[in-house]
Amino acid sequence: MSNPFENRSLSLRGPATDMAPVTPSDAADLSDVAVALYVETGGAVAFVTVAGNSRVVNVGDNAILPVGASRVLATGTTATGIHAFVLV
Repeated sequence: MSNPFENRSLSLRGPATDMAPVTPSDAADLSDVAVALYVETGGAVAFVTVAGNSRVVNVGDNAILPVGASRVLATGTTATGIHAFVLV
């Protein structure tokens, strides 16, 4: 199988190289900084940006938030099925 990522440097211009399920936590950062968040079932998503700012955004089902996030907070998050797009 051909792998188009094999000789490419990781870049924010290209697609994420993996996805990881997110368990919201008020105390723990994501294991890898997310370049975007995907939400299966809409609601509020409370998160901390890579710039260190806390945000709460209401989204619908199957939403993509194209923002770097270091943590998804349990307090204030009602959306479910959250996944982090990551570069690893």
